[in-house]
Amino acid sequence: MAGISNDWLEPLKPEFSKPYYKKLYYKVKEEYTTREIFPRSSEIFSAFELTPLSKVKVVILGQDPYHNVGQAHGLSFSVKPGVETPPSLVNIYKELHDDLGCYIPNNGYLKKWADQGVLLLNTVLTVRAHQANSHHGIGWEEFTDAAIRAVNAVNRPIVFILWGSPARRKKVMLNNPNHLILEAPHPSPLSAYRGFFGSKPFSKTNEFLESHGVEPIDWQIEDLT
Repeated sequence: MAGISNDWLEPLKPEFSKPYYKKLYYKVKEEYTTREIFPRSSEIFSAFELTPLSKVKVVILGQDPYHNVGQAHGLSFSVKPGVETPPSLVNIYKELHDDLGCYIPNNGYLKKWADQGVLLLNTVLTVRAHQANSHHGIGWEEFTDAAIRAVNAVNRPIVFILWGSPARRKKVMLNNPNHLILEAPHPSPLSAYRGFFGSKPFSKTNEFLESHGVEPIDWQIEDLT
């Protein structure tokens, strides 16, 4: 497992010495040795690497990585260039189009968001190939809860976007009045029509950031040629 080397290290360092993390580390190491696991081990902490804590403006919580070959690369909801856009992200793009008028791009690579301060964090950071949620309960949730608490403790305006029940359950940890919490059903085809469509998370996020003097997010993902 690649380490964390930027300003996330200070708040997360205590986790590395806790018993649960030791078990998690050896479990994940064994899984990578004996099975096909996503994302690549060097990309497990990509969300933290690409979006330092000092730059976080928005948190979008996912559940666990995509479990098909070539999809996951450490950012929630994102896939690598050249990979077909997954159904949940297709629906995110539809809502983005309806909300802000962004055109729907030909790719699902969300690094542009991460580079602007959108922490694309899954609550579980690894998964077995073709077995959704297979690393649930091995310790990742405790680790990512520590990351969520670290963002909650930051006293500048930050937006938490919670889609679906697992993400919405994290709301109890978010008690900093400086922040905005936006909740909606998950964008998956199974639930998007229950209130995800029409929830306008992108315009609400930018309105909140701008009202506090913070540069808004350019949500448009450009086409890749």
